[in-house]
Amino acid sequence: MKLHLTQAAGNQLITGHAPEWVEVNAQRYHGSLLVLPNLLVTDWQVADFDALTVADFERIAELAPEVVLLGTGDKHRFIHPRLTTSLTARGIPVECMTTAAACRTYNILMAEDRHVAAALLVNPAAS
Repeated sequence: MKLHLTQAAGNQLITGHAPEWVEVNAQRYHGSLLVLPNLLVTDWQVADFDALTVADFERIAELAPEVVLLGTGDKHRFIHPRLTTSLTARGIPVECMTTAAACRTYNILMAEDRHVAAALLVNPAAS
């Protein structure tokens, strides 16, 4: 699915997605990634939802976002609170949703100048 926004003002904009890829600023990525308005992290080495660890969320907490949108893949799933203690301790909420919903929501919040982080689980084998 292609996503459209009139302008990104130099920010990281999610321009499309499918189960096996996410497109940021018209560049396609085939693995899980972290997207913030001013930063794109392509080496977020999370294979799938069941592989998420406390360390994965500690890495996000170090980026100090205002809110985290966790894109859980094709299915809406909820994470165990013990995984996000580093975020909770800093008062950073985590919203779980499908990756497609996280992409759309990220663009809306980013366009509102919010310091949002989209933690997107992408399954390159989903094709």
